[in-house]
Amino acid sequence: MAAPHNIKRYGETWNADEIAILAGEIDALKELVIVSGGWAWHFMSPPHVELKHAHDHKDVDLFVAPERMWELMAILTERGYDKTWTRFDGQSDDFHRYTKTVDGAKPVKVILDVFTGDLPHADTPSGVKVVQAEALLPLYGVKHSSDQCFSVQIARKLVARGIDPNSRPEMADFGEFLRG
Repeated sequence: MAAPHNIKRYGETWNADEIAILAGEIDALKELVIVSGGWAWHFMSPPHVELKHAHDHKDVDLFVAPERMWELMAILTERGYDKTWTRFDGQSDDFHRYTKTVDGAKPVKVILDVFTGDLPHADTPSGVKVVQAEALLPLYGVKHSSDQCFSVQIARKLVARGIDPNSRPEMADFGEFLRG
C-alpha cells in the first residue's frame, strides 16, 4: 500500500507536458488495451486539474488479452519501447514492463506495465477502454498501490451507493480532500 498522503502537498500538479505525452501513448494503443490504475481513473473523470493526489500518472498500467500480446509487443517495438526487466520477471508470465524516453523540453520516461488478462471494461468518452470500477477497486493492494488517491476514494463511495463512477462529475470534485 502507498504511504498516507502528506496533506501539506495537496494541490501539487503533474507536469502538463508529461501528461500529454503519456495520454498520446495510450491513445496510440487504445485499440488493443484496457487501461487500469491511475490512468483508468483519469479517463473515467471529466476534464480536471491534474493533481498529484487525484490519481497516479507515474506509469501506465495496461491489460491486454493474452492472444493479442504478441500484436502489442510488435507495436511497442515499432514505437521505440524496450522490454525492461523488473524483480517480478520470472515469477509470472502475466506481467511485462516496457519503457522508452520521449525527448522534449525535458525528456519524459514512459513506463508501461502490461498485464495479460481480459478484465471487464467500460468505454470512456475519449474512446479509451478502462477496467470497470467494480473490477478495478479490488486490484488496489494487489496490482496497484495508490489506494489513497482521491479518485479511488471517490469511486469507492460511488460504487457503494450503486453508482458507476465512469464520466461522473464527482470524479473530478477534489474539494473535500483539498480542504483537508
